Amino acid sequence: MRQEEFRKLIDGTSDAAFVVNSEGVVVAWNEANGKLFGVTAEQAIGQPCRTIVQGIDECGVVCSANCTVRRAISKRHPLESFDLQVQTVDGEQWCNVSVVIAESNSSTEVYAIHIVRPVDLRKRLEMVFRDFVVRNTSLPADQAVAMIASRTAARKSDLSARESEVLRFLAKGSTTRSIADQLHISPTTVNNHVQHILHKLDSHSRLEAIRRAERAGLI
Repeated sequence: MRQEEFRKLIDGTSDAAFVVNSEGVVVAWNEANGKLFGVTAEQAIGQPCRTIVQGIDECGVVCSANCTVRRAISKRHPLESFDLQVQTVDGEQWCNVSVVIAESNSSTEVYAIHIVRPVDLRKRLEMVFRDFVVRNTSLPADQAVAMIASRTAARKSDLSARESEVLRFLAKGSTTRSIADQLHISPTTVNNHVQHILHKLDSHSRLEAIRRAERAGLI
């Protein structure tokens, strides 16, 4: 599909929608999206979508140079919809984002069509209910999150079986040496796995990675 075809495609929905290439650069932007973000198509096209959307979730920044969507589309992995708090013309607002992967017939380029639907009230009610459950029951916080509101981008982090295993040890408070001993691998290998985990979960520390994984129901 050419950029003009993408434009016609997203103009066919009343939902806010935009298209980015594999580098995360906006190539199409419909009128509804312009009204939501207060940015015209002329201003948006050619810009990294992360600088406009500025999305975060309950774990922190999602829209970054290493975002989950970019990694997923590079591998042609379908994504489930996820909730994202974005910077709209009316301020911060929770939206549900659906992503459709599309390939160009004329090249190997891959694109991601984003459909953005405001769900601010629903999301805030979920968060209130989740916090109530955590405060008033014996259900662990991570289980409450997974049951009530687990629509996070981190769910599609594409962790390997070994990385998931290392992550579970980290969540239990295990040290690098302890993990190495239990898995019969070297501390250097453990640290390599940890670096891959941090990259895939777009986290800057082990604690942040654990928190993201818990919110996403990965552990």
